[in-house]
Parts: sequence; C-alpha cells; structure tokens
Amino acid sequence: MAENVDIGQRLRDARLRQGISLRGVAQAIGVSPSLISQVETGKTQPSVSTLYALVTQLGVSFDDLMGHEPTNAASAPDVAGTGRPFPPAVQRSDQNPTLEMENGVRWERLAIGDDGPADAFLVTYQPQASSSIEGKLMRHAGIEYGYILEGALTLQLEFDTHVLRAGDSLHFDSVRPHLYVNEGDVPARGVWFVVGRRQQPAPTPSAAAAPLNSAVDVLRAMDDIRSEA
Repeated sequence: MAENVDIGQRLRDARLRQGISLRGVAQAIGVSPSLISQVETGKTQPSVSTLYALVTQLGVSFDDLMGHEPTNAASAPDVAGTGRPFPPAVQRSDQNPTLEMENGVRWERLAIGDDGPADAFLVTYQPQASSSIEGKLMRHAGIEYGYILEGALTLQLEFDTHVLRAGDSLHFDSVRPHLYVNEGDVPARGVWFVVGRRQQPAPTPSAAAAPLNSAVDVLRAMDDIRSEA
C-alpha cells in the first residue's frame, strides 16, 4: 500500500526556516492562522488550491514535501558525463508517496528521475471532491496532460466546462485558470503529467513574499527548497 505523507511537519519546518509567523503565512495566502496551524499539526488537510498557495509562498519542493530521496550515488551507475546516478527504473505501487487532501483528493507520486522533465501523478477525486472547495481556479507553470481511467471529472478551463469520462484525455497550458470537480457519485481517477515546468525560472524572493490571490506555480515552487537543503 502506498505510504501516506504527513505534510504538516514539512510545511512547518519550511516556515520556521524562513522565520515566517503563522499569521504572516495566513495573511499572504488569504486564509486564517488557525487553518495553517491545523494543517501543520495534522488536524486537517489542505485543499489542492490551499496546498498550491502554501508551497508557492514557502518555496517548498515537491520532492521534499513527498519525502522523495535522490538516488544514492554510491549504489547506482553514473549518468554519463553528469556525475549523477541513474534513477531507479521501477517504482512499486507500495512505494508511491501519497498526499491525502481536504475534500477527498488524493495524489500519488509516480516514478520520476531526480531531474526528469515531467511530474507524474495518479490522481483520485472522491464524489463531490474538488481542487478548491472555495471554487478558486488555479494556475501553474507547464503543460498539463491527463487521462481519465475511471469515473467522470468536470474540468472548468477559464470560461469553458468539460465533463471527462473514462478514456477521455486533456491537454492545456497550465497557466490557464482551471478547476477540477467530481460531480458524480463514484470516484474519478486518472493519470496526470505536467511537462516543462522545470524549465521555468524560479520565483524571486520578492515574488514569493507577495500576497497570492490564486493558487499558482505549485509544481515549480515545490522544487525550490530542495537546492537549499
């Protein structure tokens, strides 16, 4: 069985490293300090949009958030000319780091190299689950690809609404505002890839400190703290 990741402590550690108060983070992303406290202590899970805002504000890498450890250079062959080891070719299902979020959304991190060009996820939306319970549309760097394995998922992409069912696929530039909702009575599950966000420039400190009005650049921001660890 995949290992569920306790993200609260990692978010708290990132906040404390930067010397930011609960109130400061809450004000920056537009939520209450009590919600931040509950997330950090594991009493509640954030929605997808709140998590996006948090990791962007704190500059937390996705690998750190999910507990991904880079391949051990002492036990793996070198990638020619780079000084880096090859990542494992196979990741078993019980090795998938997972995030359980508010409102019945689950992300499982699929196999990926330390410097791969894409992020891959198995995503599950329980009935009535959405990427934002507040109805906020999110944006982030990269090109988003998805394939629905089972159930039905409604995609709001800017002003257009699409109902995607098993066998349907999607593709769009993720800077376009979007929202996912499972309006059905059975879980919706699909495989997602976000390609190209690693080629985007990292946000500057001043940008990271600016107030966020929407969930932005989560996957890109999730890489930032790794280089500081």
